[in-house]
Amino acid sequence: MNRKNLLQWLPWVLFALVLFTPLRPIVLGGVQRGLLATGLWKAEVPAAPAAVPVVLTSGTAYPHNLPMVTLDGQPVNLSELKGKVVFVNLWASWCPPCRAEMPGIEALYKKMDPAKVAFVMLSLDDDAAKARKFVKSQSYTFPVYLRTGNLPAPFDSNSIPSTVILGPDGQVAARHDGMAEYDTSEFKAALEKLSR
Repeated sequence: MNRKNLLQWLPWVLFALVLFTPLRPIVLGGVQRGLLATGLWKAEVPAAPAAVPVVLTSGTAYPHNLPMVTLDGQPVNLSELKGKVVFVNLWASWCPPCRAEMPGIEALYKKMDPAKVAFVMLSLDDDAAKARKFVKSQSYTFPVYLRTGNLPAPFDSNSIPSTVILGPDGQVAARHDGMAEYDTSEFKAALEKLSR
């Protein structure tokens, strides 16, 4: 094969290498992260709280029961976060759009008051080891959980990534299916306002 023929086939070989190997989520995630940086995929900000602040008492039932485990296998339930705004993101290590939006979520996580806003990064990976390896390789510090069963409404989405924002009373304040840039001043301000 001469040099000219080799150069003709090189794009196809690279395309196949990306498409049919484990490099696919990494390469596509990087491209999509670049697209997010354009600012075209901003998430809709959560709705402002009602005029009367919600005060939860110990007798008030939290509307969502979502059992899960930490990456270390410790059982946790979403209802334990009652009284906080909760940012729930459904993702998987094999999902390029999930990988693309995670740096923005990590940046937002570091800016928020953990006493008022909780983050639940819920991995949908079937293999927990893959989720652990991915989170460790990226040095993410946000809390990551693994599902322990089927997802109840409002978390049962047909697409990932999917993000649900719950107000302190557990009611859905916003939902976004698909990738988005969450590290914006508007989104941060909306979470802070919702947490009051």
